[in-house]
Amino acid sequence: MAWFKRVEKGIVTPTDQKKETPDGLWHKCPECKTVVTMAEHKRHRCVCGSCTHHDRIDAADYFEFLFDDGQFTELDANLTSGDPLRFVDTKEYPKRLVATEHNTGLKDAVRTAHGLSTGQPLVVAAMDFKFIGGSMGSVVGEKIARAIDYARQNRTPFLMISRSGGARMMEAGYSLMQMAKTSAKLALLSEAGVPYVSLLTDPTTGGVTASFAMLGDFNIAEPGALIGFAGPRVIKETIGKDLPKGFQSAEFVLEHGFLDFIVDRRELKQRLADLLGMLQPVVAAAPGQREARRTPIKAH
Repeated sequence: MAWFKRVEKGIVTPTDQKKETPDGLWHKCPECKTVVTMAEHKRHRCVCGSCTHHDRIDAADYFEFLFDDGQFTELDANLTSGDPLRFVDTKEYPKRLVATEHNTGLKDAVRTAHGLSTGQPLVVAAMDFKFIGGSMGSVVGEKIARAIDYARQNRTPFLMISRSGGARMMEAGYSLMQMAKTSAKLALLSEAGVPYVSLLTDPTTGGVTASFAMLGDFNIAEPGALIGFAGPRVIKETIGKDLPKGFQSAEFVLEHGFLDFIVDRRELKQRLADLLGMLQPVVAAAPGQREARRTPIKAH
């Protein structure tokens, strides 16, 4: 019976004889379970080649493929949050910020930059979910507001890539003020006739959805992104009813008229180029030369 039952105890294979696969070499799709090399997965912009599931990526990844040759100039890179409320939960807010910055290498939950995308100037603000859930604090609102100002002053189209759990509770009212500030800045951008494209990625919720994320001249999304204000569980508990299948998915939101179109990440750069190319005469014209205010063009 020794074939089926270990007789000797404590048998250990020498370390130099172990056959181990290095971490990070393979990627398994969480949806269809297809396994590919990490190099191939990244080559496809972290989109599954079998089921088109879109994994979350960071602001740096968007900058790398949206800007030509990955070249860009970052705006306000060193802005950091203060602690106006002296907030403490399981740890003090400043200590949480320091720890998160150490773990992620980020200063806050958004990065802003400008450069050329398919030869056209573009300003991009991209949120990072790994920094306290992409929550919107005073620095997030300020950096987005400054990026909008840069776009308006230089008459450069503005792309906002949202990925957030909503307002940052550690800053309470200061966080909620960013909704009004960013919305007011976008109103000025609209008055100047500069296009604003809002890309909603997984997840886009809370105060971000209730402000700048849904104010684009074009509101677009990645496939399967969760888009909403309150989460599905909270809504179900509030109304006491089961929610429709796929509720708050990008496809559901598109069907109900809140999005212009859904775009595969691998096609995003070219779709943006086509979209902004249609609006180029409007961007180039000075405000006094326009006969009428630009109105959103619905593209389905």
